[in-house]
Amino acid sequence: MKSEILDTPDFGLVRVRFERSGETIVAESGAMVSMSLGIKMTTKMRGGLLQAAKRRLLGGESLFQNTYESTAAGQELLLAPAAEGAVVSATLVAGEKLFLQSGAYLAHTGDLKMDGKVAGLRSFFGGVGFFMLQCEGPGELHFNSYGALHEIEVGPEGYVCDNGHIVAFTEGLTYEVRKFGGFKGLFFSGEGLVTHFRGQGQVFIQTRNAPALANFLEPYRRVRRSSNN
Repeated sequence: MKSEILDTPDFGLVRVRFERSGETIVAESGAMVSMSLGIKMTTKMRGGLLQAAKRRLLGGESLFQNTYESTAAGQELLLAPAAEGAVVSATLVAGEKLFLQSGAYLAHTGDLKMDGKVAGLRSFFGGVGFFMLQCEGPGELHFNSYGALHEIEVGPEGYVCDNGHIVAFTEGLTYEVRKFGGFKGLFFSGEGLVTHFRGQGQVFIQTRNAPALANFLEPYRRVRRSSNN
């Protein structure tokens, strides 16, 4: 099986080309864009009801996932996230972990383990995602962002990210949520809370975030006024 990313960073999607019969890929519910005739699809709650419900609650995954299985070499499958933006692939070796924000998971292959994790109260107030999806290799993971996605190498000096722009980060990083510029900065700077990462690893950030878009559009929202008769 070979996969490639197309049309990123604007409208990213994954194209999967199966090289033989019996190859499989697991994807988030609703991610299929198109596929070759003959590909088998099964829908189930991976790990049973309790595990699926935990991933739904803690990691933002859909309760059901779809498994696509090839029946012949040369078949093709296209997968895309709901939001416009970039798609990135990461190959995780056995035991390697990557933490995703809620809703960033798209698909995976191999024996990838996924588990919802509570990141701590600081993350709840910080918006990094009180709940995160822990992905552990071996396997290939496809995840997505809202807008373009950039990888930041974090060193001993640390790095600061706006919480609404954090998509994923690697194991080995510690983080602390802080007010941007104190209480005055929290309420008047437009930045709110930020996360200070330390350690050695990578942070993946997105160039846009949904709450900022919602705030931008709020003044243009049409309000229905009731008339008194």
